[in-house]
Amino acid sequence: MMFDIRKLQEYVIYESVKAESDADTAVEVVYGVEPPAHAESNADWVKSAMHRLESRFKSDTIKKIRMNCQCGYGMDEKLALVKELMSSASSIEEFTSSEKAKAAGLFSKDGELYLQFGFCPCPMLTEVKKLETNTWCQCTTGYSKALFEKAFACKADVELLKSIKMGDPVCLMKITLHNPVWQ
Repeated sequence: MMFDIRKLQEYVIYESVKAESDADTAVEVVYGVEPPAHAESNADWVKSAMHRLESRFKSDTIKKIRMNCQCGYGMDEKLALVKELMSSASSIEEFTSSEKAKAAGLFSKDGELYLQFGFCPCPMLTEVKKLETNTWCQCTTGYSKALFEKAFACKADVELLKSIKMGDPVCLMKITLHNPVWQ
């Protein structure tokens, strides 16, 4: 059976919206009040679903909903990589100094941890040329938050600084670890 990212996204958005409101609102955000006669392309659906989400909630709630939408796709491999990089590090600088860390997009500046991609990592956005807001991209911050909290056994804050689909040359996130456990 083929992995269906669209169905997965519909499900996680539905569950995340429902947790902040109710089932009826969740259905409206995911499918619209009057679903189109023909199925929307992924690109059109992403834009219309985010528009419906943005028209119903305040910005902090929108960010929380989208951060909770991360699908965990490929999480085990990424967690293994982060753990491997951690095994020979006792600071952010050491953690980001290897070629492997740099290849994964990790770097540090002034003691802060950053994650950068030269491409959009989201499989749902392959057909999307440009987004009007960064709402969709907040699930990537949720993914990074889950990944780094699991790896470092601490709370993490993730801030989206740049997004390719918003017209930036890279996707860039700042990751703040609160009392990370290095070993």
